[in-house]
Amino acid sequence: MQIAIVGLASAGKTTVFNTLTRGHAQTGGYGGVTVNVGVVKVPDDRLTRLTALFHPRREVPADVTYVDLPAPPSSTEGHGGASDIPPDQLARLRDAEALLHVVRAFDDPSVPHPDGSVDPWRDLERLELEFTLADLGVAEKRVERLRATGHHGTPAEREANDRELAVLERIVPALSAGEPIRGLDLDDEASRLIRGFRFLTEKPVLVLLNIGEGDLPRAADLAAEARGRLDRPGTLADVLSARLEMEIGELEEAEAAAFRADLGLAEASLERVIRLSHRLLGLIVFFTAGPDETRAWTIHDGDTALEAAGAIHSDLARGFIRAEVVAWQDLLELGSTAEARRAGRLRSEGRTYRMRDGDVIEVLFNV
Repeated sequence: MQIAIVGLASAGKTTVFNTLTRGHAQTGGYGGVTVNVGVVKVPDDRLTRLTALFHPRREVPADVTYVDLPAPPSSTEGHGGASDIPPDQLARLRDAEALLHVVRAFDDPSVPHPDGSVDPWRDLERLELEFTLADLGVAEKRVERLRATGHHGTPAEREANDRELAVLERIVPALSAGEPIRGLDLDDEASRLIRGFRFLTEKPVLVLLNIGEGDLPRAADLAAEARGRLDRPGTLADVLSARLEMEIGELEEAEAAAFRADLGLAEASLERVIRLSHRLLGLIVFFTAGPDETRAWTIHDGDTALEAAGAIHSDLARGFIRAEVVAWQDLLELGSTAEARRAGRLRSEGRTYRMRDGDVIEVLFNV
């Protein structure tokens, strides 16, 4: 899973990157030119407890890659212009599975806002509009080409072009009106037809309001307001104080937990952001466990046992016979797969079994 961190200058997105990755990337400078990349091991108490049960030689958590991209350069209107993003950075944006949009909601005289005032909703809509315009340019060029040459080729190619054109002709007016593609509720076939364009506004987005430490007492109210304003398809919202969380992240675990308790913070921002990212992308986690290793695997909610086997290795999917499945809670309660089998909680499932979050599986297959 790769998530691109985006935001306007002075929003604090590199601070958020450092918070999530425990990194030390340079902050400030109103949108530098450095792309920061960090791979984060996803904390999961279930995996930790399975490791304690099996005592394997290694533990392999799931991971997520965060890509912190520089703020868009200023356009002639004085704000971030997505059309001016360097091609390599735009490609990274398009490759991401989701966007983490950091929006400034803190006052700090030492870090003046480029526009002279803090207005998170103005900034949010500004960058969203730039992404919408970037997608519109791509879609309009493709429509123009399809109208000019789409009638050429074999009957099958012409039919495919007509289907693609129909989807794009639905998308272009929406983008022209400032509506992101994620709000169009496209069906699976329409989404497949435009997948190659990697439209920015089709990607799900997690909006993080970056608040100051002084706003922590009303963080819940601010989060509720953000969720109310951003009640849109493919969009989630939350708040955090990035600078404070980055400083807490430098502490030892016990000291950090005590500090968060004093501030009324229920959990680390990393855990919350990852949980929201999984929810945004419709992901679940399953496990494999044994004497060699315990490992967490990430798949989409609704994936089958066959698809889970393929996530482990293509050979397992190719030779799939069945999957032995037990819920992680049952395995921990009973103490072993043998006891889970005796208790009737270890099940044999076929290739169409729909995986559940927290399943522990062993795939039986033909070599």
